[in-house]
Amino acid sequence: MRSYNRGFLDSRPVLLTPHVNKHAEGSCLVEFGDTKVHCTASWEEKVPPHVNGTGAGWVTAEYGMLPRSTHDRSRREAAQGKQQGRTLEIQRLIGRALRACIDLKALGPRTLTLDCDVLQADGGTRTASITGAYVALVLALRKLQSKGTIKQLPPMQHVAAISVGVVKGNVSVDLDYVEDSSADVDLNIVSLDGGKLVEVQGTAEHGSFDRAQLNAMLDAGLAATARLVELQKKALG
Repeated sequence: MRSYNRGFLDSRPVLLTPHVNKHAEGSCLVEFGDTKVHCTASWEEKVPPHVNGTGAGWVTAEYGMLPRSTHDRSRREAAQGKQQGRTLEIQRLIGRALRACIDLKALGPRTLTLDCDVLQADGGTRTASITGAYVALVLALRKLQSKGTIKQLPPMQHVAAISVGVVKGNVSVDLDYVEDSSADVDLNIVSLDGGKLVEVQGTAEHGSFDRAQLNAMLDAGLAATARLVELQKKALG
């Protein structure tokens, strides 16, 4: 029996709560079951050096897990003096996903930073972060438009992400920690509204998997991200 008595192709209960931070230009609390991530979007009227002079804008991300987001307390990475490789990999993934959904030229020479802080982890923190960060991004742009900071919203497409895997021989969607730690195959899918893929991260944890299983995971993942996009649209009104 899976958590929440769900079927193999069902996600955990997903909740997107916008406007949870009064200071940030945009914010969203995203919950995938017991995984909870606080996402904020912040605005700067400058771009990094590699974008300077192009006329385009930039979207980037930072990701972190609070000390008691997991079963045991982990030290803050700032206290350790460096970020772990996993942290860097995930925040780069979030940045790539959000850049894929927006016209950076139309954004203009300014930067949006998405901060994704994991309050509680039970698997799928990176996919939850991407899904919630998109809501925070749109809310930030709407606020800036209402203030007259930007004249119009740049063209955007919804972007969402989900984990898929093979657990005990079954293709399963949205793995929690128990499933993720024992999965035969672990896959993360990022896609735009309409089903175009942004990124697929997958590996066989034990042995290998065949093309038929890959196709089944992609189909299940894209169906799940389509449902997440509908939830984003409802959260954004």
